[in-house]
Amino acid sequence: MEIILMDKVVNLGNLGDVVKVKDGYARNFLIPQGMAKRATKSNIAAFEERKAELEKQAAEKLAAAQARAEKLNGITVTVAQKAGVDGRLFGSVTNVDIAAALTAQGLEVAKAEVRLPEGPFKVVGEFPITLALHSDVTCDITVAVVPEA
Repeated sequence: MEIILMDKVVNLGNLGDVVKVKDGYARNFLIPQGMAKRATKSNIAAFEERKAELEKQAAEKLAAAQARAEKLNGITVTVAQKAGVDGRLFGSVTNVDIAAALTAQGLEVAKAEVRLPEGPFKVVGEFPITLALHSDVTCDITVAVVPEA
């Protein structure tokens, strides 16, 4: 299926690109999320009329993400979790826990923005992680997992 991208999509293309993707990916993810529209003549014409407006919105999103990255870059967030004597956790620290701890500090972060490539943390310690605030903007923070008192 050919679609017009209404936003930048990682590993697919930029705003306004006409790309061919599998039908299910377009119907079940890209179109419902508002990231794309079918590449019909009427949709292409409508996109060309709104192109400047959409590019302005994309630039505003990017600027907002960069401002958030400057606030977040290099901070340390502490997450307390029950742990055994040997330092292993009863459970794990996931992206949901990290996002909740950042939100409790007054920094708005969604769980989908927290990247844990090796999976959740299962031991006490300090771990560097990356937050993907936008497809072009990332920042590094440190998560300190401490035993709960």
